[in-house]
Amino acid sequence: MYGDSGPSPGCPDVGRGQGGGVVVCQNQQRAAIPFRQFVLKAHSRCNLACTYCYIYTSPDRSWRDRPPHAPPGTVRQTARRIAEHVRAHGLDEIRIDLHGGEPLLTGPGPLLDQAAALRAELPADCRTHLGVQTNGTLLTPAVLDTLAGAGFRVGLSLDGGTPGLNRRRVDHAGRASWPAASRAARLLAGRPGVFAGILCTVDLTSDPARVYGSLRALGPPMLDFLLPHANWTSRPPLPPGPAGPTPYGDWLCTVFDLWWAEREPAPRVRLFTEIIGLLLGRPSTSEAVGLSPVVALIVDTDGAIEQVDSLKSAYEGAAATGLDVFRNSFDEALRHPGMTARRLGADGLCDRCRGCALMTVCGGGNYAHRYRAGGSGFRNPSVYCADLERVIRHIAARLDAEVQVGRSARPAPAPTGVSVNWRTVNKT
Repeated sequence: MYGDSGPSPGCPDVGRGQGGGVVVCQNQQRAAIPFRQFVLKAHSRCNLACTYCYIYTSPDRSWRDRPPHAPPGTVRQTARRIAEHVRAHGLDEIRIDLHGGEPLLTGPGPLLDQAAALRAELPADCRTHLGVQTNGTLLTPAVLDTLAGAGFRVGLSLDGGTPGLNRRRVDHAGRASWPAASRAARLLAGRPGVFAGILCTVDLTSDPARVYGSLRALGPPMLDFLLPHANWTSRPPLPPGPAGPTPYGDWLCTVFDLWWAEREPAPRVRLFTEIIGLLLGRPSTSEAVGLSPVVALIVDTDGAIEQVDSLKSAYEGAAATGLDVFRNSFDEALRHPGMTARRLGADGLCDRCRGCALMTVCGGGNYAHRYRAGGSGFRNPSVYCADLERVIRHIAARLDAEVQVGRSARPAPAPTGVSVNWRTVNKT
C-alpha cells in the first residue's frame, strides 16, 4: 500500500530534482491562480521549546541565519509586493497572517507597523483579514486590546485544555507554558470577535476525548487538529505499546464522533468540515486534504519568499525558492517549480493516489507528508495514507447514516441535481 510509485502519466518529470528541488514538465504549467494568503514571519525565534516543533527540530536550520525579526525596510517592501500582486490580479480580498517563531516576542508594536504598512499600500477596495498565531504566553489584556484595536484576530496554539495535555509545550528552561497560555485562553474566550481559534497537534499519548473536551471548554470558534509533520523517511511518532494500523485515524475518529454528537453549538473543526465539504462536492480550502491549488506563501524575516513551513520537515532547503521581496515579484513565485508542483491537482499525485477512490477527498494529504528520500521525493502517498482513509470512510459512513435516517423520516425530496460522492467512498 505504501510502495514507491512512478511518475504521473503524461508528466514524467514531476518529482524531486537534483539538490532536492522540484522539477515540473512544461506541459503541466497551468494558468496561475494568484496567492490570497500571505504568511509573514514577524519573528524567527520562539520563547518555547516544544518537543515536537517542526521548525526548530527539523532538518532545515535556515532560521539560524535569519534576523530575529523583520526590519522596517523588509516590512515596507513586503507590503509593496503584496499590493503589487493584489493590483495585478484584481483581488478584492486577502488574508495576512503574522507568525513566528513567536510573533509577540517584541511586543505588539512591530505587528502594528506591519498592519500600517499594508494599509498604506493596499488598494482601498481590497478587504484584508489580519491574523496572529501565538503560543499565548505573552498575551496580556493590554496586548490583546492593542491587537484588537488594529483589526487583528488571534489564534492560539495548544495541545489541550489542561496542564498535563500541554506537557510538551515548555520553555527553554523546561518550565511549563500552561499557566501563561491558560491566561491567554481565558482572555480570548472573553473576546469572541477577536478569537480566531486553536491549533492542536495530535498527540497519540493523550486521550482524544480529554483533548477535545478540554479545548471545547475554552470556547474557541474553531479547532484545527494537525497531524505531526512526518514523512516516509522520518516516520510519525507512535504510542508506547502495541498500535493498530491506523492510530492517528482512530484518534481523529473518536474526536469526530464526539463533535458529531454535539447538541449544543460546537466549534467548527476544520479537518472535519473540510472532509464533509469535499464529500459533498465542494472544493477544499486547506492543504491537509483535497486537490485545490495552494494559494499561500511565506515571507521570512529577511524577505525571503518561501513555500509553506511544513516542507522544512522533509530536508534542508525544501521550502526555499531562491526568491526575495527585494528582487522578485510574487508572480515570479507563482512560476517557481516548487509552487507549481503543489498546484497540479490530480496530475501531481503518484499513480497509487490517482487510482484511489478517495482521491478527490484525500487529495494525497499534506504534500510534506509524502516525502521519501532516495529518489521518489514527494511522488508517494501520504505517510498517513491509511489514517486518512480511516477518517474519510468513517465520516462518509456517518453522513450516509444521517441521510438514511432522514429519508425514512420524511418523503423523498425532488431531485436537486447536486452530486454527492460519499456512496463511492463507502465502497470497500
